[in-house]
Amino acid sequence: MSSLPFTVLSALTALVVVLALIWLGARAARFSGLAPRAGAGRRLGLVETLALDPRRRLYLVRCDDRELLLLGGNGNDALIGWLTPPERQP
Repeated sequence: MSSLPFTVLSALTALVVVLALIWLGARAARFSGLAPRAGAGRRLGLVETLALDPRRRLYLVRCDDRELLLLGGNGNDALIGWLTPPERQP
C-alpha cells in the first residue's frame, strides 16, 4: 500500500515529461519550417459566422484586405457580395 504515492508521483512525472517533449517538438517544427506559423502567409481567413436559423448561416470571410459575405445552408450557397472597407479617418 505504501507504493501507491510513488506510483502516482511517477505517473505524473512521466506525463509532465511527455507533454514537455511534445511542446518542444512543436516548437522545433515551427522553428525549422516544417509546421506553418500561425497566420504567417495566410491570405484567406474566416472572420465571423452568424446563424440565421437552424439551416442557414452567414459567413464573413477575409481575403487579402477585402471581406466577402457568403450565405450557406440547405445546399444553396450564395455569394452576397464583397464589402467595402470602412473609410479611414486622417
